[in-house]
Amino acid sequence: MRHMIVFKVDEYYDNTNPPPPEFVAKMGAYMDQANKAGVLLATDGLKHPRTGTRITVTNGERKVTDGPYAEAKEVIAGFVMVDVRSPEEAVEWASRFADIFDDVEVEVRPIMELQDLEPKDLEPQDFEPHT
Repeated sequence: MRHMIVFKVDEYYDNTNPPPPEFVAKMGAYMDQANKAGVLLATDGLKHPRTGTRITVTNGERKVTDGPYAEAKEVIAGFVMVDVRSPEEAVEWASRFADIFDDVEVEVRPIMELQDLEPKDLEPQDFEPHT
């Protein structure tokens, strides 16, 4: 079962400077453990939202906004993707990950797999993209 572990930090988080050596050591140990356990599929940190772009579509109208975003109170700082035997195991790996930080919110969500879909969902659908 693949799960995405997304970690969020407050809007004042600034990752433009290198992280402290203690943090790097803890992160490295976590990655080593997850890799040795055979559960780690991918992981990455994200740059600050001021470097990103947000695209929203409302009633077919597209709006592109460069960061930072005034309404953001928390920001996605990165993710870990794991392949585990159960949702409980995913929560365990996410909890270990959260322990690396002083202040963080971690969300664990299963990834939708092809076998999660009903046969009717796999039939061709009429699709007209917005232009």
